[in-house]
Order: sequence, then structure tokens, then C-alpha cells
Amino acid sequence: MLTKSNFKEWFNRYKYAELASTSAALLTSLFSKIYSGLTTAYLITFAEYFAFYGVIIFTSYRKLAKQNKILEKTTTLKDVISLIKNLALEFGYPAFLDFLVVRPFCMYWMPILCGNYFFGIILGKITADSCFYFFTIINYEIIKRRKN
Repeated sequence: MLTKSNFKEWFNRYKYAELASTSAALLTSLFSKIYSGLTTAYLITFAEYFAFYGVIIFTSYRKLAKQNKILEKTTTLKDVISLIKNLALEFGYPAFLDFLVVRPFCMYWMPILCGNYFFGIILGKITADSCFYFFTIINYEIIKRRKN
């Protein structure tokens, strides 16, 4: 069931990563002055992924280390491997689909369809993110229920 607390939890989980990836997308879109639209679409996709997953990995590890510090235990390699496994399960196939098909498609076609490059990049990002987060949040909730 969708509740206000669910949306708040999801927002808090992804907000910094999304801010970083949006900034990376907008900055990388400036390469459209140099490269073709398709090349720029893939560059935007790479930059978004680098920023998004860098923040996700950093914040997830920091949260794990903080929890272990509260419990007065050290963060072991087993903890880190478990963290990576859960992140792979959460983002695995949504990231694969998003990276290869959805995001480059949206980043290439939305500016063309809108007629305004900047607005098209924003609309393409929102469209691609909607598809990505739909599947990612389902996976996140499954993983969360398995832990409990």
C-alpha cells in the first residue's frame, strides 16, 4: 500500500543521487555543441549513471558504517558484499534497461519532439526516471520486506 511515509522514505533515499545525476545530465548536455545528438545522449547517460551510483554507493556505505558504529561493531567485508548484493538486486535490471534503451531514447528524442533542447533534456530525464524508479522502488520494497 502506498502511504505518505513510503513516498518520504523513497524521496529521502534517492534525493541526493537524483540531484547529482540531474546536475550531471544538464552539464553533459552542453556537449551537444560539439557532438551529434546520439553521442550526446549516451554521454548524458554515462554521466548520470556515474553521478547517481557514486552517491548511492557512498550514502549506503556511510549508513551501514554508522549503524555498525552504533552497535559497536566494525564494518566487515561480508557487510560490504551484502550491501553491494542488495544494491545490485535493487538497481540491476532497471538500470540495465534504462542504460541501454530507455534513457538514451528519451535523451535523444525528447529535445527533437519538444523543439527546445533544454526543455527536451529535462522532459527526457523525467520520462526516463519515471520508468527507472517504477521498477527500482518495487525491488527496494521487496528487499526491505525480505530483511524483516
